[in-house]
Amino acid sequence: MKRRFGSLVAVLITLVLGLVVLRYWPRPGFAEGQPGSHLVLAADGSLLRMTLAADGQYRVWVPLNAVAPSLVEAILLKEDQYFYWHPGINPVALVRAAAETYGGGTRQGASTLSMQLARRWYGLNTRSIPGKLEQLVLALWLEARYGKDAILEAYLNLAPMGGNVEGVEAGSRIYFNKPASKLSLAESLALAVLPQKPSARGDFGEDLQAARRLLAAQWQAAHVDDEVRLALAELPVSARSRRHLPFRAPHLVEQLLAAEPARQRFDTTLDPALQNLLERQIRRYIGERGQLGVVNATAILVDSRDMAVKALVGSANYFDAAIAGQVNGVLAKRSPGSTLKPFLYGLAIDQGLIHPMSVLKDAPTAFGPFQPENFDGRFAGPVAARDALVRSRNVPAVWLATQVREPSLHGFLHSAGVSHLKSETHYGLALALGGGELSMEELATLYALLANEGRLKSLRYRQDQKSAEGPRLLSPEAAFLVLDMLKDNPRPDGLPAGARSWTTAWKTGTSWGFRDAWTAGVVGHYVLVVWAGNFDGHGNPALVGIDTAAPLFFRIADALPLNLARTPDRLLQPPRGLQHVEVCAASGELPNAWCPQTVSSWFIPGKSPIKVSSLHRPVLIDMRTGKAACPPIDPAHTRQEVFEFWSSDMQKLFREAGMPRRSPPDPARDCGLAGSSTGEAPRLLSPLNQVVYTLRLSHPLESIALQATAGAEVKKLYWFADKQYLGTSARDAGLAWRPEKSGRFSVLAVDDLGRGASRELRVEFMP
Repeated sequence: MKRRFGSLVAVLITLVLGLVVLRYWPRPGFAEGQPGSHLVLAADGSLLRMTLAADGQYRVWVPLNAVAPSLVEAILLKEDQYFYWHPGINPVALVRAAAETYGGGTRQGASTLSMQLARRWYGLNTRSIPGKLEQLVLALWLEARYGKDAILEAYLNLAPMGGNVEGVEAGSRIYFNKPASKLSLAESLALAVLPQKPSARGDFGEDLQAARRLLAAQWQAAHVDDEVRLALAELPVSARSRRHLPFRAPHLVEQLLAAEPARQRFDTTLDPALQNLLERQIRRYIGERGQLGVVNATAILVDSRDMAVKALVGSANYFDAAIAGQVNGVLAKRSPGSTLKPFLYGLAIDQGLIHPMSVLKDAPTAFGPFQPENFDGRFAGPVAARDALVRSRNVPAVWLATQVREPSLHGFLHSAGVSHLKSETHYGLALALGGGELSMEELATLYALLANEGRLKSLRYRQDQKSAEGPRLLSPEAAFLVLDMLKDNPRPDGLPAGARSWTTAWKTGTSWGFRDAWTAGVVGHYVLVVWAGNFDGHGNPALVGIDTAAPLFFRIADALPLNLARTPDRLLQPPRGLQHVEVCAASGELPNAWCPQTVSSWFIPGKSPIKVSSLHRPVLIDMRTGKAACPPIDPAHTRQEVFEFWSSDMQKLFREAGMPRRSPPDPARDCGLAGSSTGEAPRLLSPLNQVVYTLRLSHPLESIALQATAGAEVKKLYWFADKQYLGTSARDAGLAWRPEKSGRFSVLAVDDLGRGASRELRVEFMP
């Protein structure tokens, strides 16, 4: 007897040890190898898109603790009340079902959750007795290997939910647009009765509603003391059809899926309300402009505080093949037009070349073979840097491009991560006017740099994604000054700045050939970039930044405060290093005693170019001759007059514009005082510094333009190359020169008062 008892104990111990080893022996999880859907969610958790898994099912695997307890309880109540008490099969239920089924009654099932999982996991045919026996054995096997919670989790993720929907998470997202963890009691009861007849109940019709009411009554019987939830169980349930599965923000979704195909869940930063705003405004705007041939537009909206992309529209209509609507225009490389000029001005401010009220020359100028013109075909003459940027004057921008160094505009863009840039020599000075190509993503990143005090930060598309912080490419002072200049840009509708929207600093751009119309800017705490054009790149005279892109930009910008009522405006706060200074309005320099009008300007101490203006100077006039008074001075016949001493090129520009300036008298000339002039020496405009001039032997009329500015008192300029006299030009004209051979030359311009300026250049001849 003792021996038998000992043997029985040994068998039991062996069995227990075997079960323990079996349970904890390494085994694959149920989720491993299960193809899953991509789940893309907006920032508020709403569904943007759920893709089909590789096997054609909608399936999103979630852990057991991510399922609402009410749903777990409802499924156990409906499917397997004794789940935590049986070893995988329920003998009582099996006997009862067999007696009923084979005793002439209605067919009944006695499958536990473990048995149902075994059937789905192993693909069993359980309509035959051998198949049923196999199911029983495998259910016991699964219980021994995995345990209750793992089996329950697997069942919840594999249960049929109608059509090709599998699992409670997919079902909850599709039918109720919420995660399984957020289901209400009534919704949980509805999902719990789906697996019994998934085909018949997938439409949430009367069959499902009747089954749900029966289960609700069963649930109420088990919770008679919970009066609040008793009422919740009877609430009506409405569900979304599988045919209406969301397909929102398609370009952003596909961009994320293409970037990380292995990731199954994307919690994006997209704000559904702002996404709807951009889509709605673009759709309406294109509808209004279609007769002008404006058929496509894109936009991106970024929160500059955390670099989260809040909305992205890659085309005006994703489903319109006529405009290649499925192409994501936000990623396309396009010419940015003048939208890069703010960064050129920022570099010039940082390198001490200008301050906002520095006077730049907008006059016909040749930069070697490149002769930029303004969009309106006119020249404004002397213009403050602030106005030159806001009015998008091309000549001042190109001149600044010749002056900025370390970095140049090309170096700045390279440091900012602009991809696929060609060499700097490839673009030349045209880069300042949009000669390169950027994507809308890259342009938004650049404008966010202005909002972040010159610091480069990367865009964020996912909530778990950190914005990579890059180098500081502009000083906080330069970034502020650029925004401060741009905020005064007049709106296209004539309303005053800030009339309807937050503080807005913005810039337009139009590419060569009218292929791209841009507007980019900082609106409150947000960066907004819009583009209008055609993906095939054909030009259209209607595609002008200020006329086409800017109105769309302001439709969105004006609506942002309404959609983000709790978000305060971003008021531009000057960095501590900035100071105000009064400058002469005409010259942009510190006013001398004769400057008639001053204006206030920001400047950076120790960096901004500040000197005393010499534009306005007094001259003693002999009232008898109208010329400069000569010694000895007779006070009875002299008076002092203040003149503006403009350079020759500016005098010519004023004259051509119908606004001639008085030429000041020259005491040196009028009084024969040679060498006593206090005017400025000539300044060479052409040839350019560090430029190789290439001339063709086959074109003997090709030449190099020699141009210089000279003081108002100068009449003639004399030109020399390596001390060889080339010719004479008037002070406001130029001279054409064609050397006889290749090589290096030193070009010298000398005015008729003996002052000169020289420059080195290299000339090469080709066939």
